[in-house]
Amino acid sequence: MATAIPGARGTSGVRAAVAGLGTIAALVLSLTGCVANDNGAATSIAVTSSATACTVSKTTAPSGTLHFDVTNTADTVTEFYLLGKDKQSVVGEVENVTPGVKRTLTVRVKPGTYYTECKPGMAEHAVGRAEFTVTK
Repeated sequence: MATAIPGARGTSGVRAAVAGLGTIAALVLSLTGCVANDNGAATSIAVTSSATACTVSKTTAPSGTLHFDVTNTADTVTEFYLLGKDKQSVVGEVENVTPGVKRTLTVRVKPGTYYTECKPGMAEHAVGRAEFTVTK
């Protein structure tokens, strides 16, 4: 003898739940394939932001996890950005880096062309925009 479940009406609820789980599984699988597995290895890159410059210690790095260690040598707060190929989309940023302080921006990136820049004083105009290449 079957027992009715209150509020259940046929199998349409089960089908919707299974379809929803399928969508979630597809999303998870698509996100895991975005960047090569770096097995926990990360690349550290030193960045020095001054009032007039943004000096990045490397211009290339392998895909995977990158740590941009940003040190502010200016007299005012600064920001550091990793931009996409279009030079506008923000891939990652670290804000409110006060004078004399080091903060780290950690990003996972895939191969391609990116740009780095600093914004001393958190001004509208950046300094030191430079091309940054991520390899396989």
